[in-house]
Amino acid sequence: MGELRIDQYDREVVRGAPMFSALPPEAIDSLLAQSELQFHQRRTTLFEQDEPASAFYLVLDGWVKLFRMTVSGDEAVVGVFARGDCIAEVPCLTGGHYPVSAEVVADARLLAVPARGIVELTRASPEIGLAMLASTSLHLRKLVDQIEELKARTGPQRLANFLVELAPVKQGPCTIALPYEKLLIAGRLGMKPESLSRAFQRLQSVGVRINQSTIAVGDVARLAEFAGRERLLAFRCPGFRVGCAPG
Repeated sequence: MGELRIDQYDREVVRGAPMFSALPPEAIDSLLAQSELQFHQRRTTLFEQDEPASAFYLVLDGWVKLFRMTVSGDEAVVGVFARGDCIAEVPCLTGGHYPVSAEVVADARLLAVPARGIVELTRASPEIGLAMLASTSLHLRKLVDQIEELKARTGPQRLANFLVELAPVKQGPCTIALPYEKLLIAGRLGMKPESLSRAFQRLQSVGVRINQSTIAVGDVARLAEFAGRERLLAFRCPGFRVGCAPG
């Protein structure tokens, strides 16, 4: 691994992360001074379930999946994280163990923050504790959104929503390069690989064409309509409150 340096682009990603956005510049500088910039190739394991939480990670580029192994030996994907996402900050703060395993699924640049550093910084700057609460709330919201997707959308609709979120435009045609392998996409969407294939076939009726790992979308707005994004957003509460229901 060659020398890796934090540049201005990286600093913008750090400052934009929910965990760090409320911190003063000096607190961020102190955190960066204790951190390590890392490059990991695809299929690299960052940590395994039940290991002591020695560091948490901020994704600067690439993709990282979190997963658990079921009793039957199957892999259950908890989430897939991209640029600006923090991973495993809570067990680091509490001195616990990683509740999941983490693996790089597309070559990634990561900022590794040692657990001891975050504990020391929290003692010196209590505001980082509040920032971590905000970060935890964001993770909770994402999990609630995933549960909502599983219950409120069909498989093809979940796939359509996934593609809409990857699309570089909000309407009109575009081409999307799938960020990671289809097996992982199926796990992320709560589907079997064969169900994912059927979902892609179903999306042909709304102008979606697949060629290996490249997706051609005829009209992103039409795809979003099929996904039911507007219907779901209409039923979400303003802001985020656990347990709130449609009025």
